[in-house]
Amino acid sequence: MQAKNTALTAVDLALEKKGENLLLLDVSGKSSLTDYLLLVSGRSDRQVQAIAEHIRTEFKQRYKLQPFSVEGMDRGRWVLLDYGDVTIHVFQQPVREFYDLEGLWSEAAEVPLPQVVAG
Repeated sequence: MQAKNTALTAVDLALEKKGENLLLLDVSGKSSLTDYLLLVSGRSDRQVQAIAEHIRTEFKQRYKLQPFSVEGMDRGRWVLLDYGDVTIHVFQQPVREFYDLEGLWSEAAEVPLPQVVAG
């Protein structure tokens, strides 16, 4: 699966678990670590864990994709799934605001997500 398709699939999977405030950034050419960053918010530790586990499980079952690294699953405040070309961050909103990855990557292009309704 190509990186952009992987990232967009992760968007769909996060939405299946009611992920909020999704933001997909194209950081290719700006990062040597990854091409796409997906930022997702959850309302609780359980929801953050459920979103991340759903993405991990579906990638493994559907596409035989395993993450290089998973961090933070045990606490559920901020889970990182590293798939190489795609890095997924699932946060509780206060943690997301504190670390402000949107600000850190403000120069990155936002990938339009037409299926996400602003609100």
